Amino acid sequence: MVKQKQIAVLITCHNRKNKTLACLQHLYASNLPANYFFDVFLVDDGSTDGTGLAVKAEYPEVRVIAGNGQLYWNKGMHLAWETASNEKDYDFYLWLNDDTFLDVEAINELLVCLALSLNANNPQTIIVGVCKTSFNSNKVSYGGRADLDLLIPNGIIQPCKYINGNLVLVPKLVFKTLGNLSTEYTHGMGDYDYGLRALKQGFNCMITRKIIAVCPVNDGIPMWCNPKVPIRQRFANFHSPNGLNISEYLIFRRKFWGWQWIIFATKSYVKLLFPQLFFNNLK
Repeated sequence: MVKQKQIAVLITCHNRKNKTLACLQHLYASNLPANYFFDVFLVDDGSTDGTGLAVKAEYPEVRVIAGNGQLYWNKGMHLAWETASNEKDYDFYLWLNDDTFLDVEAINELLVCLALSLNANNPQTIIVGVCKTSFNSNKVSYGGRADLDLLIPNGIIQPCKYINGNLVLVPKLVFKTLGNLSTEYTHGMGDYDYGLRALKQGFNCMITRKIIAVCPVNDGIPMWCNPKVPIRQRFANFHSPNGLNISEYLIFRRKFWGWQWIIFATKSYVKLLFPQLFFNNLK
């Protein structure tokens, strides 16, 4: 008898009912290999637009977990992962942003890429799904980065250093070794942190061979260093979970760059106080 393989799909959401429902619609339309199944764990982080109720109505099988409205991405995903791992010993954990819409073969591609990596005698591997900006575009929006630039799929799996958490497959062995996302972060940097921790432990991070999902990119100059934004608003965004969140950003930098965090801190404050310099560099 072939053993069933089970995937825990982890999602967190806040006041994006239509996008969340569309995300689930694409997820449930996915093709899966024989004997593969998934359960969905969705943290509804204090939505006031009826997201949680709508999900329960259309997808009663989804485990909806109530958040307190202050979890954001990282802590919301941490809660989803904690809930799933306490409920069952899953073979895989799939991070999925609620604004990410899967191709029907996306999960198959993630699993095939994992098999390709393992068949090449690589260590256990985190597979990062490559996303594009829209259904009518082939421009990459999220995936993996070798350094600062996004990697472009070329038909083979490619190693990456930084992972975007929009669509990520984590095998059980990696989770058993690394554990959950770090609670040091509220919104951002938890995905980068996890990928770097994986590499440090001798695991691999690879991107998929092709684009397998749509996720629009957040373009534009960040508010905290936008010269068109008043200093008071820049300062607030500089400390906000939705902005740079300087205290947590420096935790991340100290953790992986040692004393060089001082350089990153200095540059950040210069960008905050003199954003026109940054703006000119962007141009």
